[in-house]
Amino acid sequence: MGSPIRPPAKHCRYTAASYCAEVNRPAMPQPVPPPYGVSFPRRVRKNGAPLAVIMVLGTLTALILILITSVNPTGAVLGFVMTTVAIVAVLLCYLWLDRWEPEPPRLLAMAFLWGASVAVVISIILELLTDSVLGAALGGEGPSSPFTVAVGAPLIEEAAKGLFLVIMMTGRRRHEMNSLTDCLVYAGVTAAGFAWIEDIFYIANGETIGESIATAILRLVMSPFAHPLFTTFTGIGVYFALQQRNLVARVSYVLLGYLGAVIMHGLWNGSALIGPKAYLGVYLLWMMPIFALAIALAVYSRRREQKVVAEKLPGMIAAGLTTPAEASWLGSIKGRKQAIGAATRIGGKPAGAAIKAYALQVVELAFVRDRMDRGFADRQVVELFHYETQALYAARAAAGPALHALAGVPQPAPNYYPR
Repeated sequence: MGSPIRPPAKHCRYTAASYCAEVNRPAMPQPVPPPYGVSFPRRVRKNGAPLAVIMVLGTLTALILILITSVNPTGAVLGFVMTTVAIVAVLLCYLWLDRWEPEPPRLLAMAFLWGASVAVVISIILELLTDSVLGAALGGEGPSSPFTVAVGAPLIEEAAKGLFLVIMMTGRRRHEMNSLTDCLVYAGVTAAGFAWIEDIFYIANGETIGESIATAILRLVMSPFAHPLFTTFTGIGVYFALQQRNLVARVSYVLLGYLGAVIMHGLWNGSALIGPKAYLGVYLLWMMPIFALAIALAVYSRRREQKVVAEKLPGMIAAGLTTPAEASWLGSIKGRKQAIGAATRIGGKPAGAAIKAYALQVVELAFVRDRMDRGFADRQVVELFHYETQALYAARAAAGPALHALAGVPQPAPNYYPR
């Protein structure tokens, strides 16, 4: 399947007019470097995070695990094994949610390690200070006063986890958070890292094996998604903040999301202090319904991602960036999966990988185009648009043989507005 000749600009319609105005397209897609002074090197954009930072966070996480193990080796090993199994299940859920526009693996690794290291260290230090300063004054006793558990811990821990999302809002990495799904994924993965270390600590803290197993059941069976659910509210706040141009509005949305996370966390911790009946009541009547709503929101967000891409496909077709036949499967996860499978059967794994890379690059360009259409076309976004366009030429050229092979495979009718 060859690349169509780009239609004249006067024939461009829908969003195609803006594509035709922005893109200087060669007659055939070629992997040429962008001539626009782009400040987004591919290595940085796709790796997502400096390897040195990941190594430092990983080392800090390992030191925390060593410290926990030195106190109670048997309990720590038990906690590590059981908690890792539960957290892997949590992470797989977020990776499933992130299938449409997968985030850079290094950024996801940095998010997890931030939660497991920096957020944990910040929380321990500040909670100890809170206990020493306010705990005794408010009638608390021991290392964890009721005030710290019900109020201090939610305030501190949600701030420590949410700080990663705030950092993601700065610099070029804010362009990775294209949708609500992205914000939910980063929030959930960061919180999963925090929960991983916290659960290992609590399980290892049991005085007997039986007590450790009971703690594991309570924390890993009943509430493996507790911390990700809390931090989901911060992620929602960050998403709405990214849609604002006014600094005060951005800060307000982040604070509102953070406040929601603190309230959820505080109710959870406070109910445990009151007693088993209060804990189960909050769990069944509050946490579970909110969790169900969070799942529905995540699924809706991913469908919204799909719709954004589908809305941009007619413009891409008119601008000669793709073809109607290719758009028939680029607009849905099912169609994309079927195309990748067909290419793999015809040309092997390299052909399937080329089709997948091409499909993902279409998604990348569609989201940048959507950001421009919503009025966020600053210099960096325009440069990124040109860069992603050139990258799409290269991806399409690399997938050329596989696309030719797919031309003979019957494809479903285009559905630009999937439900």
